[in-house]
Amino acid sequence: MSLTPRADQDTPADLGGRHGGGGRKGGRGADGRRRRRRVLRWSATVLAVVILGTAGAGYLYYQHLNGNLKKDDLNIGDAKDRAARTEANAAGQTPLNILLIGSDARDSKENQKLGGAKETFGATPLADVQMLLHVSADRTNMSVVSMPRDTLVDIPKCTDPDSGDVFPALQRAMTNRSLGRGGPGCTVATWEKLTDIHIDHFMMIDFSGVVSMADAIGGVPVCVDANIHSKDSKGHGSGLKLEKGTTYIKGEQALQWLRTRYGFEDGSDLARAKAQHMYMNSMVRELRKNAKLSNPGKLRALAEAATKALTVDEGLGTVAKLYDLAGELKKVPTSRITMTTMPNEYDTIQTGRVVPTEDATKLFRLVREDIALDGKDKKKSAKETPSAEPAAADDEIAVQVQNGTRSDTLAAVTGRAHTVAELLVDKGFTQAVADPSATPTEETTVVRYPSADLEGDAQRVAKALGIPTSAVEKSTAVSGVTLVVGADWRDGTAHKAPKQDDRTPKTAEALNASDTKACMKVDPDFTWP
Repeated sequence: MSLTPRADQDTPADLGGRHGGGGRKGGRGADGRRRRRRVLRWSATVLAVVILGTAGAGYLYYQHLNGNLKKDDLNIGDAKDRAARTEANAAGQTPLNILLIGSDARDSKENQKLGGAKETFGATPLADVQMLLHVSADRTNMSVVSMPRDTLVDIPKCTDPDSGDVFPALQRAMTNRSLGRGGPGCTVATWEKLTDIHIDHFMMIDFSGVVSMADAIGGVPVCVDANIHSKDSKGHGSGLKLEKGTTYIKGEQALQWLRTRYGFEDGSDLARAKAQHMYMNSMVRELRKNAKLSNPGKLRALAEAATKALTVDEGLGTVAKLYDLAGELKKVPTSRITMTTMPNEYDTIQTGRVVPTEDATKLFRLVREDIALDGKDKKKSAKETPSAEPAAADDEIAVQVQNGTRSDTLAAVTGRAHTVAELLVDKGFTQAVADPSATPTEETTVVRYPSADLEGDAQRVAKALGIPTSAVEKSTAVSGVTLVVGADWRDGTAHKAPKQDDRTPKTAEALNASDTKACMKVDPDFTWP
């Protein structure tokens, strides 16, 4: 897009936009006031969108801002690994899922200076910060889920949209490697494969972008419970140096805070994620407190920094689209924004790496089913969304039945898969067979299918057995419709769905954005007098 405005386009001298012309009743003075009010309304939008997707300050209607935005493909993984689009609720509303990516790219002198590690100049970038931002369908609440960069995940096959290079699938690889396999679209594909959550957009920012945005904001208050200097005798650390208490940080100091690992709590990536959550919660409060900016110069600087700092997907590739998105995001009150970290545990094979736990699976389900993580939603009935793909006739549906009744305290029920397979045959599913070779462990009974064309068949099997549609899930781990009889159905021929626990796991370490007392604990080895 050209940066030179056409004769009918707005210019910096016309901040009110083309809808504020002088022909309306009230004359130039009234139009000037309208334009100023419009700028003030817009000032509560784009800046927060580009950092965290909440409400803040910074929007000027300049055409060249569109040219500042860098764009990339949303998802470059295989179609079979992609999550189904989220269905609308009864009111026709759909949730928004946006993946926020912080790149450690050292592809410029500025990024090299800020990121250090001279030996990695020009190396393949890593997605060192990954956060899934979920905005509820009714826009009453927002949830953020961070994934530690050291998490081991299966990265799907990705194809670089520019070069055409194909990156084969990886198993148990660090999630931050996904960015270097064709771009942010591979990081999106990795998240969808892991969580089965459809991602609508992504936003990516690098070292220099964080600094420019922090400068434009004007500072964010953070708190530490002791003096901290993130630097050890071997030179490890971000260099962050703060006194005990609350300090307003911006620019390079803000980047240091977001990158600090040595000095916070146990020095792990999990502690860093907590510090990032505190920073962003604080920034949300600061932006909303100062939303009514009246300084045109500061508004201009915010808009410039915002658009230059970002790489986005085509769906967010214009200022107008960011503005529309911001209008949705700012509907969420600060008190209904919840930050979490994906529940995890240390891997038993690779030292220093973590893997998702069962609590992570639960957390992803809550997000997928649009259940608020702050626990303040009214009780919702289980989601029963029929498949767009019609089911085949019962006697044409091939079903593999597996015995997953083993639990932590009880052995598997002998012959359970055969019993339930026979039950299906009696109900007309004549191609149902037991799979004695598979002995999974499932807490609750589940029906899995590998691709969208079999979703209707899977739902039909579930309905015939009284299994809720919410227990039907897509999975690339199966080759056809697969019923896993869980530990909740160890006997009998009638399945009774267990009462579902929709509470956010404690291991997600939820932090509310309105919490003004949060303060990072400092490792005593990194304090100073």
